[in-house]
Amino acid sequence: MSARAISSGVASFGLVSIPFKVYVATHVEDSQFNMLHDRCKGRLKQQYVCPGCGGEVVDRDHMCKGFEYAKDAYVTFTADELKKLDAQKTSSLEIVEFVPESAVDLVQIEKSYYVGPDKGAEKAYQLLVLAMLSEHRIAVGRYWTHGKLQLVLLRPYKGGILMHYAFYSSEIRAFEGIAPGKTADFTKIEMDLAKKLVAQLSSHSFEPEKYRDEYRDRVRAAVEQKIAGREPKVVEDAPTPTITDLFEALKRSLRSDK
Repeated sequence: MSARAISSGVASFGLVSIPFKVYVATHVEDSQFNMLHDRCKGRLKQQYVCPGCGGEVVDRDHMCKGFEYAKDAYVTFTADELKKLDAQKTSSLEIVEFVPESAVDLVQIEKSYYVGPDKGAEKAYQLLVLAMLSEHRIAVGRYWTHGKLQLVLLRPYKGGILMHYAFYSSEIRAFEGIAPGKTADFTKIEMDLAKKLVAQLSSHSFEPEKYRDEYRDRVRAAVEQKIAGREPKVVEDAPTPTITDLFEALKRSLRSDK
């Protein structure tokens, strides 16, 4: 069954235009629980209440959007005013520049989509892929979505193109706020043991299919057991011993992974 496009547009760089289609690349498999009334097991509905009006329930006809510009101080906007703030709708994806892939930090990536050529654009699409591959570059562009211009990264992927939504720099918190601790002095044997442990756990490639969401598996198994009228059996993980001595922890790690 062929994939269904969720949107389409035209990518442009220089005077070259490439009609394209966007496809969902990932989806979240979450173990979703709903809030129920413990007495009748009916699903609960969320309500909005106004504490300033004594807990009065407010329906949507009496709601408006406000921006908090100071503590507990808001400026309100009507739906028409908010609509005027949206970027002008366009189906174009403007490629602004090409940069080395190594220049992009993974923290910049928000989510990913597949991009395929629209009918008649296959040649231009493949030319862009090959040009980026040969120059070891990825494209930086702007793409209209949900009323704003989204920063995107386009990179070659399995003979096609993968589009990453990227965070703007103002949306990324500085790592300088994280204290890594004072520079420590390591003995040669500690460093050698650490290198051996890394080498022992190293693989030639990342194979994501080796990993499963064990929590989701446990939830699904418990749900099936409850549907069948049985008490869920949950296997508890063995406790991990706490070792405060770094040298001893490195030695035990090497022994346990042999």
